[in-house]
Amino acid sequence: MAKRGLFITFEGSEGSGKSTQSKLLCRYLRQRGQPVIFLREPGSTPIGEKIRKILLDKQNGRMTPEAEMLLYMAARSQLVAQMIQPALNKGLIVVCDRFLDSTRAYQGFGLGMDMRLINSLGAFAARGTIPDLTIYIDLEPKKGLNTRLRDKDRIESRSLAYHVKVRRGYLALAKQEPKRIRVVKQQKDIAATQEIIREIVQKELR
Repeated sequence: MAKRGLFITFEGSEGSGKSTQSKLLCRYLRQRGQPVIFLREPGSTPIGEKIRKILLDKQNGRMTPEAEMLLYMAARSQLVAQMIQPALNKGLIVVCDRFLDSTRAYQGFGLGMDMRLINSLGAFAARGTIPDLTIYIDLEPKKGLNTRLRDKDRIESRSLAYHVKVRRGYLALAKQEPKRIRVVKQQKDIAATQEIIREIVQKELR
């Protein structure tokens, strides 16, 4: 049997630069001959991308927290079955922009939903798939939101108080699982942040 691949997820509040950093890591790994695939969540499947549009559309302002959480879970289920598990079974490195920790932080801590329910549904939707490593890029919410002054989506448009709860949630999760969730403070320079991330990932690859 082929060796199982490595599952790396990136988390962060709005404007933290996690998407940029995750793509830079993929480029770095490919340059070194590592078999890597980049995914985003919700998305990266036809069904997931349609769900993403619904979730981020500001016109869907009356969406309930329950509907929001379940839609994220639905997109996640499709992504795991269609992309993540097959790639890991082939021995690939999977880098995913967001995963279950996002639901814990945004819907659990941010919206006050039952964390036990989120964890239970999360395990079901993800078929028990757990990241080997999670990079959480930490940034004060106000600074991050200042980079989203125009064209904010439905989630970005929420209050600063909400985003503060999300950040606190991420930091709480990192304290609960310090071995898996590694907190990386956003540096002033993109390259400096990326260097810290590369050092963490290289240790996982040894």
